[in-house]
Amino acid sequence: MLQISLWKRVLILAVILAGIIFAAPNAFYNRVEGHNDALLALKKNGAMTPEQQQANSAWPDWLPSDLVNLGLDLRGGAQLLAQVNVADVYKSRVDALWPEFRKALADERATLGAIRRVQADPGILRIRIGNGDQMQKAIEVAQTLNTPVTSLTGVGQKTYAITSEGDQLVIQLSDAEKAATDDRTVQQSLEIVRRRIDAAGTREPSIVREGSDRILIQVPGLKSAQELKELIGTTAKLTFNSVISTTSNPNEAVGAGEEILPSSDQKGLYYVLDTSPVVTGEDLTDARPDTDQNGYPAVGFRFNVSAARTFGDYTQANIGKPFAIVLDNKVISAPVIQSHIAGGSGIITGRFTVKEATDLALLLRAGALPASMTFLEERTIGPELGADSIKAGKLAAAVGAVLVVAFMIASYGLFGFFASIALGINIALIFAIMSVIGGTLTLPGIAGIVLTMGTAVDANVLVFERIREELKIAKKPARAIELGYERAMSAIIDANVTTFLTALILFVLGAGPVRGFAVTFLIGIVTSVFTAIWVTRLFISFWFARKRPKELIL
Repeated sequence: MLQISLWKRVLILAVILAGIIFAAPNAFYNRVEGHNDALLALKKNGAMTPEQQQANSAWPDWLPSDLVNLGLDLRGGAQLLAQVNVADVYKSRVDALWPEFRKALADERATLGAIRRVQADPGILRIRIGNGDQMQKAIEVAQTLNTPVTSLTGVGQKTYAITSEGDQLVIQLSDAEKAATDDRTVQQSLEIVRRRIDAAGTREPSIVREGSDRILIQVPGLKSAQELKELIGTTAKLTFNSVISTTSNPNEAVGAGEEILPSSDQKGLYYVLDTSPVVTGEDLTDARPDTDQNGYPAVGFRFNVSAARTFGDYTQANIGKPFAIVLDNKVISAPVIQSHIAGGSGIITGRFTVKEATDLALLLRAGALPASMTFLEERTIGPELGADSIKAGKLAAAVGAVLVVAFMIASYGLFGFFASIALGINIALIFAIMSVIGGTLTLPGIAGIVLTMGTAVDANVLVFERIREELKIAKKPARAIELGYERAMSAIIDANVTTFLTALILFVLGAGPVRGFAVTFLIGIVTSVFTAIWVTRLFISFWFARKRPKELIL
């Protein structure tokens, strides 16, 4: 057991060296972070500013640049609790049904008579049937478009609730479909918010679902909650709608299936639009900052294949007519179709600044939020609080390390010194692993590291005490050390397996700060076993091979 084969020695030393190298960037946090931000800017924009070039050169490219991400409580940042207004989706879903049901019912016009949409509450589609006595036939036709709910909880139920009131056919989403839609809407909103924040270059946001319709968003590094709201607060819902007419009266009466929306840049101008869009932002495959024919900032876009065909057919059939580009219920542009627009690409103009065009392209590229969000809680944590937490954490870690080292050296002399060096390597390995996996360090995580420093020497204490017992029964030093490691091994494994299982339960069942503590503690348990069993033994092996002591005082 005392003799370690050459390949094992090389492997242990390689792990130690790799741990130190990958942990080193955290000792130069600001410099490495500036280097990473400069590379991100180069990847996104194709160029770097002079300041970014200077930051990039501050850290060699050939060295690792992975960092442990600092959590909200250490770095400061913004937190929002958002409620997804899931009922918004009901209206858009039902509005989109009208063309489909109109076509199906029109095929039976000889029996049903005239088909006309009438005004109804949001989320309800009402269709007046000319021959009211044929309502049962109308329901049968409508039921042919009714599909099963695509969710586990809605098995055996239909998507639409189809009823009648007098001569009107009433269509709305069924309760099962509403429940499935709510779940999909929140999940989609969560994913889109995540994509928007990640695309903006922020670091390790925490975006989790809370309850049935709420999302908790935490982004370290942002200066204010307002900055976060500006990034994700808009739905960025883009549609291309037919223009029926223009007006200066925002309260002008409109027909069923029509709506009045204001111009975003011309005060007092309103557009009467068909509520059924030709294509939507969900059909976009790309959006990027661009310029128009006059050199002003604009946003270039491209549709997917099917939407490109639809858009091309629409423009071909409506040459000379205006169509509206609608963003978040405002008409940002209403150009006249001059020619057939094939290929599914074009630009959006609207008197943008460069920043506005860039932000709009980002939002459209990330995708439209399926529903608006109401922010129930806003919180900004300043970096000063995080700095105080880091300072306190460093002090706790330093005091803990000094006390542990002093105890080990006082109790076990040279062997305690070897264990103390292994403890430093253990901390380096924790930071190396967290850097490589992109882990986030929080204040509870620091507590986990401090606790790891105390528990990391447990295995060494077990081994050293066992060596003492072997020396008392007149074992020679080499044999005593060998038996000490051999007979303490089962106790070391049992103790660390039980601790590992406890930390694993904390990670699986815990959330937020509890999980942050569990992550660092889990990593610390694994690295402490490695350093206690192999690193400390390697040091003792090197020392023993050189000194060859006849007696061992421990």
